[in-house]
Amino acid sequence: MRLRRLRRADLPVPSAALARFLIGKTLVRTVSSGRMLGRIVETEAYLPHDAACHAFRGMTQRNRALFMERGHAYVYFIYGNHFMLNVCGEEAGIGGGVLLRALEPLQGMDLMQKRRGGVPVQDLARGPGRLAQALEVDMRLEGMDLCAAGPLWLGTPLGPVADIGRSVRIGISKDVHRRLRFYVRGNAYVSGPAALRK
Repeated sequence: MRLRRLRRADLPVPSAALARFLIGKTLVRTVSSGRMLGRIVETEAYLPHDAACHAFRGMTQRNRALFMERGHAYVYFIYGNHFMLNVCGEEAGIGGGVLLRALEPLQGMDLMQKRRGGVPVQDLARGPGRLAQALEVDMRLEGMDLCAAGPLWLGTPLGPVADIGRSVRIGISKDVHRRLRFYVRGNAYVSGPAALRK
């Protein structure tokens, strides 16, 4: 299948629909040393009026990118150690988005391993912090249009999408009951406990 960049019109709203839609799609990252890409195999949606969403209390200097039109990147730094990559999932001015939790590497694994300390391929981008580290995602990519030409973009699937599972989100303490996590069932690159990967 030929890889092409997703158009904004391809992206559904709201964020929950986008989170499911992105499963199986491709994430492409170009750096000076080459190109990395992988299949998105795990996402989580964070909705307006969702207590676990960074937009819950309104727009601030830190979260303003989350209020951009769907298809833009919202990047944040957490635990003093990890960047997290999100895709804005609402209309402009409404805060909500999709956390990219895991990627199945398809190209540029050697480049990812340099950033991840030579870990096994299965662990290169299994988890949102690892994904960002493997693809060299940091605040320089904040607000980037992922539907436009550039160093980071979303692409069409490179193969059929497998069975998609749904569960509660991982590692949050608010609105924990919401089933807003989507993933490829049985995929070795999905993060989280075994019970949430079946």
